[in-house]
Amino acid sequence: MSANPKLPPPSPEAWRAAGAYFDYRGQRIYYRDSGVSAKPALLLIHGFPSASWDWHDLWAPLAERFRLIAPDMIGFGFSAKPRGWGYSIHDQADLHAALCARLGVSEAHVLAHDYGVSVAQELLARHEAALLPPPQAGGGVLKLRSIAFLNGGLFPETHRPRPIQKLLLSPLGPLVSRLFNERGFRKSFSAVFGPDTKPSESELAAFWQLVAYNDGGRIMHELIRYILDRRQHRERWLSAMQRTAVPMRLINGPVDPVSGAHMVARYRELIADPDVVSLPGIGHYPQVEAPQAVLDAFLQFHDSQRVS
Repeated sequence: MSANPKLPPPSPEAWRAAGAYFDYRGQRIYYRDSGVSAKPALLLIHGFPSASWDWHDLWAPLAERFRLIAPDMIGFGFSAKPRGWGYSIHDQADLHAALCARLGVSEAHVLAHDYGVSVAQELLARHEAALLPPPQAGGGVLKLRSIAFLNGGLFPETHRPRPIQKLLLSPLGPLVSRLFNERGFRKSFSAVFGPDTKPSESELAAFWQLVAYNDGGRIMHELIRYILDRRQHRERWLSAMQRTAVPMRLINGPVDPVSGAHMVARYRELIADPDVVSLPGIGHYPQVEAPQAVLDAFLQFHDSQRVS
């Protein structure tokens, strides 16, 4: 029995119907926007291989305090999934900056997960570079008010990729993508959740639907290149985290085999006065496994820092 009983999730179709699309470099990108208001903007950045649907349990309570903006990044969910695109963390950061500019948002808080923590690191590096005289940031620049990281590979030396990820990154990647199927996905995906917070059948079906939409399984070997981006930009991203005045909190599921307690230990070594909340028994998807605990930790962070 789950330690975090929840209502059934909304269907991907219902989630999609509540959103909209915008054009990014000639590609159709899906996003959710809770609506123009005087509330501070909160950018929700999803992980690999999922989509903005990941935030469904947090959407309504967060929308009470924030204007929520949550795209499906290019290559994910209901957005375009072109082959040979040259997927990169920098490009995804540009996408978020472009969407915020389109919506008239120049500054935002960030809540990021998995792949999204790397996008948040890139946005933070640009934010920090823009403070230097003269401005040195490349691409889109967004003023950041705060960042809350969920489980993700903040440091490449602590990231423990799953066997499927290693295969996708290998020369066999294109073949593995062609053979990618729901059965293998369900097994690999469930393995990163906590022992008592495994995804339900309806959740697994929804996650797979979002991956498979628009033949998305066939570009998995292209999307996985973000692991190389992390290695290449480690020093720049870490430097930004170490010098920034932007408030940061890490909310972590420690039993995550990919980025759990071992990543938190490294975070404590590298980040001065680290603000960390550990959620016992929770794995790689805290916002799905323990949404109330994540909500509480996130709002407490904002209240204590007075950053909202």
